[in-house]
Amino acid sequence: MTLFFLLLGAYLIGAVPTGIILTKLTGGEDIRKVGSGNIGATNVYRTAGRKLGLITLIGDCLKGIIPLLVAIHLFKVSETELALIALAAFIGHCYPVYLGFKGGKGVATALGIFLLLSPQSILCALALFALILWRRRYISLASISAAALVPFLVLLFERSLPLFSATLLISAIVIWRHRENIDRLLAGTENKFNF
Repeated sequence: MTLFFLLLGAYLIGAVPTGIILTKLTGGEDIRKVGSGNIGATNVYRTAGRKLGLITLIGDCLKGIIPLLVAIHLFKVSETELALIALAAFIGHCYPVYLGFKGGKGVATALGIFLLLSPQSILCALALFALILWRRRYISLASISAAALVPFLVLLFERSLPLFSATLLISAIVIWRHRENIDRLLAGTENKFNF
């Protein structure tokens, strides 16, 4: 029963639409109706400014971190249960009940999850992300590449089958939710990131 409530809590926290809340609180437009229409930090950055984009990134990361901290410090959860809680928070962000199950792409929430569960993996993946972003200036390509690498880094550093399995699913969903970006990258019409 405890696991059920931890999973539900993780999902509901993950489902909080940080970008929408922040842009509305600051008097901006509904982020779903401007730019790419995505609720994540990149679209907030491009349409509402650098500061709000960064706060959205931090907020979305915290949606992955908070449920895990609660589970680790207040409850005795197993490795498998921890992996499931991470997955629930991530799915909450991508498929939020508050928005009719139409959410973000999950990169920032996954970042928060793995900052806590496998910091070495995230450092390596961030290095790849930064290199691709610097050379190609496509956030989508950098995100997809990092997402593809993370499961193997988690397996290498953590040697945990439950965490690897959850990471594999998270990475697959991140890549799947970037399918329109992949189409634009192949067509040469994807927006480049301006530093």
